[in-house]
Amino acid sequence: MSTVGASGSGIHIEPNDAESVSVASNGEPVTVVILIAHGSRASASNDNHRDLAMALAERSGLDVRPAFLELAEPSIPAAIDEAVADGATSLRVVPHFLGPGRHTTTDIPAAIDEATLRHPDVAFTVTAHLGSHPAIIDVVLDLIAP
Repeated sequence: MSTVGASGSGIHIEPNDAESVSVASNGEPVTVVILIAHGSRASASNDNHRDLAMALAERSGLDVRPAFLELAEPSIPAAIDEAVADGATSLRVVPHFLGPGRHTTTDIPAAIDEATLRHPDVAFTVTAHLGSHPAIIDVVLDLIAP
């Protein structure tokens, strides 16, 4: 099983057969970003996460899809399976969590380990959790500025 250290460093898992990875017409792998949140009983919180994924997709031009660890849909496995069914050959998984903890160091890596068994020809990269990025300090400073 893969684990991610408390420092938030990411992991990268290459496909079993790198030569079998599908590519787009421009020769590049078909990459989908899976943005993972915890999930909530409050539908507004889940909608906010979905809206963030949509805004990231619009601004970046990337295919960004929301997923939830629990309490909301789509689940992580469902989002991954749908992306692969849609032709993804490379997945970048971004934990939308502010701090390290069991979900970012154990649960999400375990879900990705399971996904690699279902999709051995897909490359998976799990980034560090959102809160570990140095720019988070600038975001907080912006929020508290007079």
